[in-house]
Amino acid sequence: MRLKILGCSAGIGGTRRTSALLLDDDILIDAGTGTGDLTLEEMARIDHVFLTHSHLDHSAFLPLLADASAFMRQRPLEVHALPETINALRENMLNGKLWPDYTIQPSMEKPYIRFHALTCNETIVLEKRRITPLPAKHSVPAVGYRLDSGTSSFVYSGDSTLCDAFWEALNAIDNLRYLMIETTFLNKLTKTAAPASGHMTANLLAQGLKQLKRPLNILITHMEPGKEGQTMAEIMTATGSHLPVAVAQGQIFNL
Repeated sequence: MRLKILGCSAGIGGTRRTSALLLDDDILIDAGTGTGDLTLEEMARIDHVFLTHSHLDHSAFLPLLADASAFMRQRPLEVHALPETINALRENMLNGKLWPDYTIQPSMEKPYIRFHALTCNETIVLEKRRITPLPAKHSVPAVGYRLDSGTSSFVYSGDSTLCDAFWEALNAIDNLRYLMIETTFLNKLTKTAAPASGHMTANLLAQGLKQLKRPLNILITHMEPGKEGQTMAEIMTATGSHLPVAVAQGQIFNL
């Protein structure tokens, strides 16, 4: 199982891209602006998209992906998300005003997009790859994901502030190798904007990491544009014993 990081920033600017991860060549985890760097041929090979939540930095390129590769596809793009996320996209994105309703176009029988509702902690198996939605605590309903090859697991937090159920789920994964976790804000927002908006700071991350029962590779994602250096400095001060590193756009993990 091969995972490529297409986007890992909380925003755009220069070469920054928002959240998108490509699993092998047919599964996309989140559809942020990193999706747009794929070629048309690469887009056409994607059969499944798993969304963590509805916010645009994680979903904005979903309709563009379906549109760009439609003439090369013979089947709908299968999109997996929480029911609340699906409803938000139907009402606010695929509503015929912001974008055409691709769940019924070009026809009900052969739409460009087909939604599948997820349930937290229920695993979906796609050709021996096991994908499990994990608990998250964000400003809208959200999940993280466990990507399990059978040999090892990679967990992506999506957007979430401190969530005890998430850390409990991590401790139950015997083959956990990587944790890619968001740390959006600086510590000065630990008691204000971070929990209110459902995001992490270095100090909140440190509280979560104290709950881990085994060592693993910690990868930091979703830092605010222009504040990456400050954020990583705070993370190293708060959690340095865990040797966290900033995940990089284009980075590849073999699981």
